[in-house]
Amino acid sequence: MQEDKLPQVRTAICCCPWLIWRVNRLKTLGRCMSGHSHNHGHGCGHEATDVDHALEMGIEYSLYQKIDMENMECLNEECDGDGKKVFKPYEERLDVTKYVQSDADEELLFNIPFTGNIKLKGIIVAGANDDSHPSKMRLFKNRPKMTFDDAQSKADQEFELTRDSRGEVEYSPKVVTFSSVHHLSIHFPSNFGEDNTKIYYIGLRGEFSEAHHHGVTICTYEARPNVSDHKNEAFDAVNRTIQ
Repeated sequence: MQEDKLPQVRTAICCCPWLIWRVNRLKTLGRCMSGHSHNHGHGCGHEATDVDHALEMGIEYSLYQKIDMENMECLNEECDGDGKKVFKPYEERLDVTKYVQSDADEELLFNIPFTGNIKLKGIIVAGANDDSHPSKMRLFKNRPKMTFDDAQSKADQEFELTRDSRGEVEYSPKVVTFSSVHHLSIHFPSNFGEDNTKIYYIGLRGEFSEAHHHGVTICTYEARPNVSDHKNEAFDAVNRTIQ
């Protein structure tokens, strides 16, 4: 590597927590491999597999980066803004310091706008290992600003949830239904028996494409132009674009 490029690489690594994590894990793996080069231990092989799996999952569950966080909302959250905290990197799914808890009852409703269109392929919901874990999840496609009254309508898909405190269970939406999603609403109507629901992590897996806004051009023409109005012009045309 050229010397003049080294500062740029170091700067890129320092500015990216994911890269720092990756470099540290590779250093650990390298020390482990060098320390076992003359025996038949299998511990490092397992660690390498775990690292690769974590990397793969971290890349696949990166749709949280495409959420329009400024306009995302969570209804019935105990503290304003807590609902946004559960959409975080996969490797932080076990961080129990960031969570959302319902307020008046056990229901939570997330309205999630995206900065483009997604094809939703997988969802992970991690909660506490107790009865506050949500027991049911209902998905609504492209219905912005839903309320709890709106959520009484038929969902596009529903799932019965199992307790998952480690974020290991993936639920698979119908790809045909959720192939062009610019807004996703997730309704958790109940839990396993507690008065309030608590969620630590919601992971979204899928594909993302940029939204394309095409302007529409409207042209207005005069069928029989008046020569006195236009003088040297045969006709007049007005063009304008609607975004």
